[in-house]
Amino acid sequence: MPIIEAKGVSIRYLTGNFKNIGLKEYILKKFKHEYLVKEFWADKDITFSLDAGDMLGIIGTNGAGKSTLLKAISKIMVPTKGHLRVKGNVAALLELASGFDGELTVRENTYLRGAMLGYTRQFMDEKYDEIISFAELEDFQDYVFKQLSSGMKSRLAFSIACLVRPDILILDEVLSVGDGAFKKKSAYKMKSILQNGVTGILVSHSMPQVRELCNKILWLDKGKQVIFSDDVATCCNAYEEFLINKKVPKNLDEVQNLSQFWIERKNKQKQNINLKEVQKLEALMDKIDAKDAALIALKYLKKNQPNVLK
Repeated sequence: MPIIEAKGVSIRYLTGNFKNIGLKEYILKKFKHEYLVKEFWADKDITFSLDAGDMLGIIGTNGAGKSTLLKAISKIMVPTKGHLRVKGNVAALLELASGFDGELTVRENTYLRGAMLGYTRQFMDEKYDEIISFAELEDFQDYVFKQLSSGMKSRLAFSIACLVRPDILILDEVLSVGDGAFKKKSAYKMKSILQNGVTGILVSHSMPQVRELCNKILWLDKGKQVIFSDDVATCCNAYEEFLINKKVPKNLDEVQNLSQFWIERKNKQKQNINLKEVQKLEALMDKIDAKDAALIALKYLKKNQPNVLK
């Protein structure tokens, strides 16, 4: 049975002047047919399912409906239409500063965040040192939270969410924050968590990150579902090509065509780079003796065309 199942999920926002008027004015405007309300569908007919251990990458440009969908999965919002079933407890990192009090210390905020996720004081006592160690905040435990950098805040939020082992872990651009070493550690931790059966959802603009961590992918564009697939590589290729030519695919064949265009584009770029390197080498080799030129050529072949030397 799927851990998360969405069937035709649609989420609507209502916009208009109803927030700025009183009850009397509302009744008068309704009576005069002057009360205007506009509908905006942030997500429309989204369908997918995830099993335990799946890692879903959700991609799309700004305004695609990614964050709204995450809020529905996190049970912060209720879909306007469709069916959304979520089994198990959810730890969602939608906004790095959410759930923290800027005036409390790192230690106090760790326990506060744990309580918000439904964990006991005893459980947090057992996990506290592990959380702080993973977040690399041993020297900042008594600092006021607002004094921390954004990277420190994200490390703490990620550490708490991961180490308490939820059934479903939702990450909205969280793995993109922090230095290179912490990003690698976070990616390794995510892989370890998924191997233990936790279901993950990652929203990221980093295609290498999605390629590395995800086994399923959901592409959204202006609230509509472009494709849901387990062929992550092809969809990432197509999306990167879409970012260049802005052509939204209408079906699987068009996704595959975009993917092929992107592969050909990358190969051509690589060939152009190699050609420029060869031209630079040729210009350099004309200025040095034959022995040094041979050594430079050998080094180039080892790096770029090792099969030639076999």
